[in-house]
Amino acid sequence: MKVSFPRMGTSWIGLKTLVEGLGQEVILAPPPTKRTLDLGTKYAPEFACLPFKVLLGSYLEAIELGADTIMSSGGVGPCRAGYYTQLQERILNEQLGHDVRVITFEPLNRNWRGTYRILRELVQVGFRDFITVAWLTWQKLLALDSIERESHRVRPLELEQGATSRITARAFARIDECQTVADVEQVMNDELKRLRALPQDPTRDPLQIGVIGEIYVVLEPFVNLDVVETLGHMGVFVDRAIFLTDWTKDNAILDAFRIEGEMNIKRAARPYLPEMIGGHGQNSIGDTILYAKRGFDGVVQLAPFTCIPEIVAKSIMPKVSADFDIPVLTLMLDEQTGKAGVSTRLEAFVDLLAMRRARLRGESA
Repeated sequence: MKVSFPRMGTSWIGLKTLVEGLGQEVILAPPPTKRTLDLGTKYAPEFACLPFKVLLGSYLEAIELGADTIMSSGGVGPCRAGYYTQLQERILNEQLGHDVRVITFEPLNRNWRGTYRILRELVQVGFRDFITVAWLTWQKLLALDSIERESHRVRPLELEQGATSRITARAFARIDECQTVADVEQVMNDELKRLRALPQDPTRDPLQIGVIGEIYVVLEPFVNLDVVETLGHMGVFVDRAIFLTDWTKDNAILDAFRIEGEMNIKRAARPYLPEMIGGHGQNSIGDTILYAKRGFDGVVQLAPFTCIPEIVAKSIMPKVSADFDIPVLTLMLDEQTGKAGVSTRLEAFVDLLAMRRARLRGESA
């Protein structure tokens, strides 16, 4: 097999390690670009959401490089993401004439038998080697998330704009090259030290903004037009509600044991949205409430245009915002969205939050 998979933030580093460790050849799709989006938009249904179009474009670019197998994840609930791979496979093969297989990994707690059957076909190594590479993959993903979290803390304090991003990019490249868990741990510790050693202004008191929304647009910078980095360069501490390792623990591995973090989010959302509506709609409500309780200045919701779960959440958000006194900016993203427009809206939102914070502190002084 010549296997490819979608890029979603830094997850491709872990997936590359895993698939190669299973004994398969990896065809790495290029980072998403405007060409990727144009390809996906050309062949996707008109009202498909932005992730569908970017993923389809990525698959087409991977096929151009020789991929004959695509790996992706499925989904549960009303969200249309559960049907993505089936529809994309039909577009690729029946409409465009390719001969490519699309393998769908459903959440492990929902369909472990199907996952087991897929793994039996993919795994070309012994059981011990499989466990070794799976553990290495997991440690890489944890290290990547640790570095990214630290970059969010450091970026609004850096004295040289862009220094945090340069160190982070180098750290990701080094983790990609690691061959052992010990290597991963060493690189992670080295790069975390470099981030913390960057010249910083400790007198700054950055605004705190939580970023919530649909998982793909939250994790993939190309799709969200670099919202997290843009806010950081505006001097904002960003807390992203979704990281891949957290989502994996909550949805793919240990959901049967009811992870406390996920339970807290859904418990917070229950008075406003008691039902699971697919995607991250319920999480968006719960995370907003939890950010308000933690004293955050505001929340940015990232939502693909036509995404039903996030549209439902958006319709409830004004009530949540009023009840918990936390401003929320919703950015609906599609192929027409431009970075300049998003940056302008973020600047205005940050200015309003800064004035609001000053007013509240003045009243309490």
